[in-house]
Amino acid sequence: MSQEVTTLAGGCFWCLEAVYHELKGVTDVVSGYMGGTTDQPTYQQVCTGRTGHAEVVQVTFDPTVISFKDILDVFFTIHDPTTLNRQGADVGTQYRSAIFYHSPEQKAVAEQAIAELNASGIWGRSIVTEVTEASDFYAAEDYHQDYFANNPHQGYCMAVVAPKVAKFRKQHLARLKR
Repeated sequence: MSQEVTTLAGGCFWCLEAVYHELKGVTDVVSGYMGGTTDQPTYQQVCTGRTGHAEVVQVTFDPTVISFKDILDVFFTIHDPTTLNRQGADVGTQYRSAIFYHSPEQKAVAEQAIAELNASGIWGRSIVTEVTEASDFYAAEDYHQDYFANNPHQGYCMAVVAPKVAKFRKQHLARLKR
């Protein structure tokens, strides 16, 4: 089985992780941090917005089952790519929208996807998603991994994560693992 990796930022990593775990062709999802200047950052450090890191998910997938373009199609439906450094009430550079590409091909696909979305006018505003070369990835603390699955009744999960997962399931039913 061939594997490909991409790293995506679109607000709180709990939301992205919960969705990508359910996507056919995805074999692993790890919450973490990328794009900053601090080595081995902690959640508390990233939350200050001073490390330069974004909350990300590193997604491993089988490109014979799901394409990178399809991964991005899901990405652009589960967060607002037009808000700079924020998703809903989560505000700061750590919540920016970003695609950290792992190959020139991923960069080209990401730039094309953004151009097509901007041309379509579907969002009504320009997309601000960064397309940046992947840098050092730091896995988040253990308690952040599988957070939604392990804490479905936690307030943030009920108010923010669950609705995003429900929207994903409704819009991408054919792509669900189950």
